Amino acid sequence: MKGRRRTRKRQKENGIALLIAIFILLLIGVAAIALVVSSGAESALAGNYRSSTSVYYAAVAGLEEVRARLRPTDPNSFTNTAPGFLPPPGTLGDCNPIYVTNPIGGVAITPWVQGSDYSDTQFIQEHGDACAGAGPPSPSPTAPSLWNLNPLKSLAFPGPLYKWVRINGVSEKSLNLDVDADGRADSIAPLYFDNANRVFSNNPGVGPQALELTALAVLPNRTQKLLQYLVAPTPLNLTLPAALTLDGNNVQFTVPNSANFQVSGTDQGSVGSCNPGAVAVTAVGYTNSSDASRTNILNAIQANLTGNYTPTPPPPPTPPPPNVNLVSFSSSLGCPRCSLTTVGGVNALVQAITQSADVVIQGPATQSSMPSAMSASHPMTIVVNGNLTFADWHSTGYGLLLVTGDFTFDPGASWDGIVLVIGTGNLYSAQSGNGQFLGAVFLARTLDASRNPLPPGSPPVSPYFDFTPASGSNGVYYSSCWVQVAQPASTYKVLSFHEISQ
Repeated sequence: MKGRRRTRKRQKENGIALLIAIFILLLIGVAAIALVVSSGAESALAGNYRSSTSVYYAAVAGLEEVRARLRPTDPNSFTNTAPGFLPPPGTLGDCNPIYVTNPIGGVAITPWVQGSDYSDTQFIQEHGDACAGAGPPSPSPTAPSLWNLNPLKSLAFPGPLYKWVRINGVSEKSLNLDVDADGRADSIAPLYFDNANRVFSNNPGVGPQALELTALAVLPNRTQKLLQYLVAPTPLNLTLPAALTLDGNNVQFTVPNSANFQVSGTDQGSVGSCNPGAVAVTAVGYTNSSDASRTNILNAIQANLTGNYTPTPPPPPTPPPPNVNLVSFSSSLGCPRCSLTTVGGVNALVQAITQSADVVIQGPATQSSMPSAMSASHPMTIVVNGNLTFADWHSTGYGLLLVTGDFTFDPGASWDGIVLVIGTGNLYSAQSGNGQFLGAVFLARTLDASRNPLPPGSPPVSPYFDFTPASGSNGVYYSSCWVQVAQPASTYKVLSFHEISQ
């Protein structure tokens, strides 16, 4: 009996091992399936992340390329590679965009054609109200990307996979931003960026026009991204404290005996929509109160002509004393290294201007060396390394002129903007003429008598404003508008950056 019970018990336990084995196999199968699913999800996530990152940086590459090419001093600037593509500064409207296209593989890129591949559908969404609901003009002006220009075009690998970058101005309506504080974002006037107060304005006199850059990038797998910059050029912010500033020890000063020659610190001279109205500055400024600078300046001015050196017109009949004052400088001047109380700081200013110059000319140079593209609507930054001589030139220059050698000036000519003579610090004239400087003039000597550099920590020495008694010229007249307009933009600063959802 006992034997039969043990046999039946063993029979009941038959198959337990199989069930356990099957259960373990099921667990392994479930774990394997989970691993496969997890691996697939991770691979998909990694692929999506890779695509998203790639298309993001492709769009950023387009934005950065265009931002760099907006600077006239960039070797690949639109000025050099696509003449006529950019309209004059301050005139690009938000309803008249221009495009940089990147047709890799010969694919036509026509963003202004709605419904085409890579069409600019975002333009109407953002600018429709400002542009009567219309899309960009068809066709719109275009310029090729750097990747479609030689020598980059001949590379064996493609460039960034962005399709186009749109450049346009902005307004209250397009940004939905109440700039004029009237309670409505309704103005379609271009917006300008006030670098000093870091705000937008409808007044072109406060600073440069703000521009919008929008880039579309699309990968072969159709992943795409739309990114946008709001940018504005950053000026040098050079604030000069006098119509004529003589920076250094024991300044030398000679002026004509003519009643027509004046140095006025009264703000004057309109430029575009910028009108004078700034506080008057010193007529003639010097920087060392413990040497003979002030005496040298006052002794050069005839007693009957003292009223020609004032911020305001002299009241008759007694001429007022000449407006000759000790001046100081802003600590930064838009260039943290540019303290104009030392040779090193003045040379840093020279370097900053040279890096942002439109044209750098190796002297000796003459008026024939001046760029033909310079005009009142297109002031330029011109650096002359060496001597510059104007002779029998009865024209007007526009912009910022930096001369590191002697500047021999024909007073039959005029200059609207800023004139800096830094190095020898000598501005000389001995001819007749009725031209003038409108803006500001600055002189600093950073070289010794043998034209060797002075120690960086030492102050500048003996600049010389030498307009001989027989010289003509109507003098120097301060203009805040021309001082502002003449300053070069060191870079296009990014004011905002965001991704546009699609």
